[in-house]
Amino acid sequence: MRHGGQILADTLARNGVDRVFSVPGESFLAALDGFYASGIQNVVCRHEGGAAMMAEAHGKVTGRPGIAFVTRGPGATNASSGVHVARQDSTPMILFVGQISSSDRDREAFQEVDYRAMFAPLAKWVAEIDQTERIPEYVARAFHLAMSGRPGPVVLALPEDVLSARAETPDLAPYDPPLSAVAGESVAALAEALAGAERPLVVAGGTLWSQRAAEDLARFAGNWGLPVAVPFRRQGHMDNADPHYVGDLGVGMNPALGNALQQADCILSLGSRLGDTLTRGYELMSPANPHARVIHVHPSPDELGHLWRPAPGLVADPREVVAALASLPAPRRWDEWTADLRGRYLAWQKPKATPGAVRMEDVILWLSANLPPDAVITNGAGNYAAFIHRYYSFRRWGSQVAPTSGSMGYGLPAAIASKLAHPERTVVCVAGDGCIQMTLNELSTAAQHGAAVIVIVANNGRYGTIRMHQERTYPGRVSGTDLSNPDFAALARAYGGHGEIVATQDDFGPAFQRAVQAGTLAVIELRLDPEALTTGATLAETRAAGEALQRRA
Repeated sequence: MRHGGQILADTLARNGVDRVFSVPGESFLAALDGFYASGIQNVVCRHEGGAAMMAEAHGKVTGRPGIAFVTRGPGATNASSGVHVARQDSTPMILFVGQISSSDRDREAFQEVDYRAMFAPLAKWVAEIDQTERIPEYVARAFHLAMSGRPGPVVLALPEDVLSARAETPDLAPYDPPLSAVAGESVAALAEALAGAERPLVVAGGTLWSQRAAEDLARFAGNWGLPVAVPFRRQGHMDNADPHYVGDLGVGMNPALGNALQQADCILSLGSRLGDTLTRGYELMSPANPHARVIHVHPSPDELGHLWRPAPGLVADPREVVAALASLPAPRRWDEWTADLRGRYLAWQKPKATPGAVRMEDVILWLSANLPPDAVITNGAGNYAAFIHRYYSFRRWGSQVAPTSGSMGYGLPAAIASKLAHPERTVVCVAGDGCIQMTLNELSTAAQHGAAVIVIVANNGRYGTIRMHQERTYPGRVSGTDLSNPDFAALARAYGGHGEIVATQDDFGPAFQRAVQAGTLAVIELRLDPEALTTGATLAETRAAGEALQRRA
């Protein structure tokens, strides 16, 4: 006989879970008790949004569901931000929510929420476990759904009385992934369709990827002479130094690559949904009037035909498909087309100077030149991230951990989860001053659990992305985008870490080396010129462009 919390902990352990992220609540005390003797590390966080983002990032870097525990009502609503990231990023994740006792259901008891209704648009499956004996059954299904087809989040509610009650129930076998072999005739059909293209473009995306898949992709591209692009924030899917890599299709993309997408007559999508960020809001490629043939490989049958008519389409693991394609002889080559696109990518990487004594382009180029290939770069949302996309050369899969959903505050929780999963790797969070303050309290979590992440704060005193749009639409009418910030380096020291302020470019490299040598949580605050707004335009230039648009209107 075990109480429900122990049954749950044992079930998680059988499924290979060795770490969960939580903000404790009285609604799941029995689960906390189950962790006590289970060997599962409980990473206590400072906010449920941070805990859920850590769980999501854990799912990204490991390929296994990240696990978060939060309490009912306010805890669950706070955690919804991380569930949204997992949904849009196709990341396996399971959120466990403490719930009121079953006897009080539908009485609007203290912090009661109908989680099926609340999380229905965000999760692949939402359920409430109403029998202690069925905990292993529900958890087994949660693991299967989180990892099958298009991966994503699952939410399970845990009533207090179900967790505290005792039951005699057998443990179930851990999740075993289904067979993933791809039929030879299916791969041959893809190759035949691709062979007829004059200007093909391979787009490798999604979360079902690995370092081996990245190497297979490079081999396939090399054998066939094909150009390879990646979707928004999937730059680790291929070594960016490979001569067949031509850049990322996403927010702030190279305009020349956007033009190439319009010029392409065939798109081979390996795991990508080919959504709005990739197509610049469907401006470069429209589902209503597609200009190119789409060969679509995706693990979920629901995605084939959702936006694009596949010709052909294949429901399969893209890792298996690219491995098979890499072994096929090339019917022809596209070297001239590929070399042209590669040249456009290299030209885009040449830095355009921004104003100020500290320049983000030089910071990112220094990191790209000096970090080891397996270093992890995390970020949230903001114009500062465009400097990473443009100037950092990702060399290995798993080195970029960032939200395709565009969620602010993601970088720090993601860095903590990445460092705990891979303590031997250098983990750097790059964050804007607005972005970092969404989850700044998780510096305490990093300090408590020994996650020696290095946080680079790009401080320009404003919500830069919104200011950019504001100046374009309502030039000179500044409202709600300026920030008054703390001394971020002093905050790091207050948490027992290392903190420095960098005010001149030459100081950055030595400051970063000192942060590495400190061996603790570290924050490097960059004092940026407020005029430096984007990778391509200053504040004054953006305002002038907005004024010109207004005059023409």
